[in-house]
Amino acid sequence: MQPTNIADPAYFHKVVDCQWACPAHTPVPEYIRLIGQGRYGDAYMINWVSNVFPGVLGRTCDRPCEPACRRGRVEESNGEHPEPVAICRLKRVAADNKVDVKARMPKIGPRNGKRIACVGAGPASLTVARDLAPLGYEITVFDGEAKAGGFIRSQIPRFRLPESVIDEETGYILDMGVNFKSGQRVDSMRELLGQGFDAVFVGCGAPRGRDLEIPGRREIADNIHIGIDWLASVSFGHITSVGQRVIVLGGGNTAMDCCRSARRLGGSDVKVIVRSGFEEMKASPWEKEDALHEGIPILNFHVPKTFEHSGGKLTGMRFEIVKAVYDEQGKRSLVPTGEPDVLVPCDVVLIAVGQENAFPWIESDLGIEFDKWGLPKLLGDTFQSTLPQVFFGGDAAYGPKNIITAVAQGHEAAVSIDRRLNGEDIRQRPAPMTNLMSTKMGIHEWSYDNDVSGDARFKVPWAKAEVALASIKVEVELGFDAATAFKEASRCLNCDVQTVFTKHTCIECDACVDICPMDCITFTSNGEEADLRTRLKAPARNQAQDLYVSGALKTGRVMVKDEDVCLHCGLCAERCPTGAWDMQKFLLNTTQAGPKCRDAKATRRAVEAV
Repeated sequence: MQPTNIADPAYFHKVVDCQWACPAHTPVPEYIRLIGQGRYGDAYMINWVSNVFPGVLGRTCDRPCEPACRRGRVEESNGEHPEPVAICRLKRVAADNKVDVKARMPKIGPRNGKRIACVGAGPASLTVARDLAPLGYEITVFDGEAKAGGFIRSQIPRFRLPESVIDEETGYILDMGVNFKSGQRVDSMRELLGQGFDAVFVGCGAPRGRDLEIPGRREIADNIHIGIDWLASVSFGHITSVGQRVIVLGGGNTAMDCCRSARRLGGSDVKVIVRSGFEEMKASPWEKEDALHEGIPILNFHVPKTFEHSGGKLTGMRFEIVKAVYDEQGKRSLVPTGEPDVLVPCDVVLIAVGQENAFPWIESDLGIEFDKWGLPKLLGDTFQSTLPQVFFGGDAAYGPKNIITAVAQGHEAAVSIDRRLNGEDIRQRPAPMTNLMSTKMGIHEWSYDNDVSGDARFKVPWAKAEVALASIKVEVELGFDAATAFKEASRCLNCDVQTVFTKHTCIECDACVDICPMDCITFTSNGEEADLRTRLKAPARNQAQDLYVSGALKTGRVMVKDEDVCLHCGLCAERCPTGAWDMQKFLLNTTQAGPKCRDAKATRRAVEAV
């Protein structure tokens, strides 16, 4: 193997598994350390730079960071199901305990004469507005609703996300001089372009829920609702009750929100019914757990066949029982079991079987092309459409995902818009800014707490069931208190504090090998990676994690470190008699819109002009 190039920003970024997995690349260990120090405002602002909505995401994020968390891999002996650090819920701690941060928001620069329209006031559009407004762009956000937030406000129930949190975090952005045109739905892209905007960003989400066209659907319209529309009606107070017997069709997070909302609006017999297996459901594991915790059964391998009705009224649904069968290639098919169909009585059906984009307001002759699924054709990760001044992001770009993905796409689209309006090639994506800084304070002292906590993951307290289920507006999760937050933060392994090896000072005494509690380090002869992985002190079987390989040492051997289960405890650096090992904090700042995202030559011209 060739020596590892630790100057490549991607190498140590990938070692910080949580940050690597986060679509917005939030520096997770950095803000968790600050929470442990009680510096909630600082932790909040670090979050805010990356993910824009820390209070919202601290309650509702899909948490792609947590399955990646190294803690779950190194805790194999601590229980049957080792659990990651509660990254998402610690984010909420920073949001709930910070002091007023308005004074820390970016100052708005002088107008630069460029005007940008954002269609929809959801997370992607608001991210674009937040990134570009401080640079002097005049931003106008159009939305058909009275308040900003998009599906954050309309589709996430208040028992998961209080409206006050949405108001606060959308308010930080609208207060940046953004023109918010509430109650103004855009009905014509041609008309919008005719208003002279220099760029248009489409962040209107995937507003249309899929219906279920099976026998009986055409005959019955009452009491059969599309899930996302029903949730919006509940959110805005148009629906305040529901029938006793409710069927929710679908296995995603929208279905989980529907069933839990129905339970609070009076449904005494609420069931979720899915055609797949329980493990295959798209809902986040904790969303399924929450539904089950509230007494809502989930029936799987039931394929809808008919809506049953009598006298013009819905009476139930009939389902075919299937099982999963896999062919030699591992492709799954749902095959009838031959069991009799099941009739499930109901008063209401909520259909949450998916969402799709709907762009009837974009005229077909404008030059904006769509694929066969109705999604816009975009130029790679630039989010530029086939009409160069129009950009898409969030669910409107690549279909329904989640809030943090919409935010990440908003950041990237803002970079594209900024570069385009400064006459630069938007396909050239500036690299993130990184650095490594030694945390050494003395021979055996570090500026970070490297003691590894043995605690298991702490549970977030819930409101009492009789209180939570009595109202749609009572928040279920209460969040960590300061003491529990400190203990949970202490579970973080500080994966951004890297073990950095210097070969020319190494005397090959193997002291680091002896002291490493995880058997991560091996001195051996070099070889091909597949072979080398089998010859380490502990075989490195996780191909997703790189090997850190040095150049040839004096004996001809190389140092090989398996990054997979390293605790970042610093014992190797403390034990090394020559300082060949050092603990260095890795910091990655993703490139956002502004002078730093532009070409160096253009930036110099801008500085000279000022």
